Amino acid sequence: MPRVFIVVGERSGDRHGAGLMEALRNNSPAWEFEGLGGPQMQGIAGDGVEDWVEEAGVVGVVEVLRKYRWFSRKMAATLARIQSSKPDAVVLIDYPGFNLRLAEALRAGGFGGKIIYYISPQVWAWHRGRIPKMAKWLDLMLCIFPFEKELYEGFGLHTEFAGHPLVAWHGRQGPGPPREDGLVGLFPGSRKREIAKLFPVLLEAAHLLSAKFPDLKFAVSAVSPPLAAVMHEMLAMHPLPGLRIETGTVYDLMRRCTVGAVASGTATLEAAILGLPHCLIYKVATPTYWMGRMVIRVPHLGIVNLLAGREVVRELLQGQCTAAAVAAEWERLLAEPSARENLQKEFKRIVNELGSGDAYARAAGLIAECLDGTTSHS
Repeated sequence: MPRVFIVVGERSGDRHGAGLMEALRNNSPAWEFEGLGGPQMQGIAGDGVEDWVEEAGVVGVVEVLRKYRWFSRKMAATLARIQSSKPDAVVLIDYPGFNLRLAEALRAGGFGGKIIYYISPQVWAWHRGRIPKMAKWLDLMLCIFPFEKELYEGFGLHTEFAGHPLVAWHGRQGPGPPREDGLVGLFPGSRKREIAKLFPVLLEAAHLLSAKFPDLKFAVSAVSPPLAAVMHEMLAMHPLPGLRIETGTVYDLMRRCTVGAVASGTATLEAAILGLPHCLIYKVATPTYWMGRMVIRVPHLGIVNLLAGREVVRELLQGQCTAAAVAAEWERLLAEPSARENLQKEFKRIVNELGSGDAYARAAGLIAECLDGTTSHS
């Protein structure tokens, strides 16, 4: 029976890890799992998966450095656990800061099983020089964007395009509720640090827009009750009667809103899949921003814009991420139905390029082939 050690470090990775595990079990119930993940993976594998995503899901160089010792201890413990359990394969899902170091350390330590990366780290954006090294560590790269296959294989890394899992996942949810005229969505992210940076900006933008258009409604969805409590505290300092705070309804809200503002990351692609006209917002610690600017090699931060080859979604980054700028973009989209319709047409075109089948099932089949020996580490 094949045994797989899976490592994810964020809530989105936990969802993808669980989807992949279910697809592998659909192929054969004999698959056994352990690793580092979150509650969804733990619900499938039990105590063999450690739930660490709440602590592990930090963003930014400065923020990671603050937890350097904690991550070092986790790395050592994970290496020891893998070397002891000797799984047939280690599957690394996104989370490159930890997972690429883990892959390198496993190979250096003589790990003889397969090492498979699912959901490519975006090294094509910030560190292409790492790709030749990755080709030495990995047996298989499973990418979710079609342009990645040619890039990685150009460096000798066997790569397959599995399709984007979010397209299939959201497609299975069925039709959503109708859009509510005049409902503006605030999506400041799923981490406390993101919310601390972005929610005050969005609150002020909502105040500015509400003063001009008092009939507008505003809503925000927190991923958990503790984060909803944080938002309520911020709202109490700057009350806005037209704003409601929901919990656990982010995708439903993306379907309901007329326009929105979405924190940079996976959520911006989800907003596109769900057809929400929006602007992208991004604000981090100043040192983190400038360090990122020095290494990022792509013209846009948002994946929708990268796939389109131009700025389809307005990007409001760091110093440009102001309440006035967000309010102005909301006002433009609300005032121009044609602008919203054009955005939604672009979203459909881009999403259609990301595959329409079950990406988890395809990824599971490719992993099974790799373990059967049809692909091998070079």
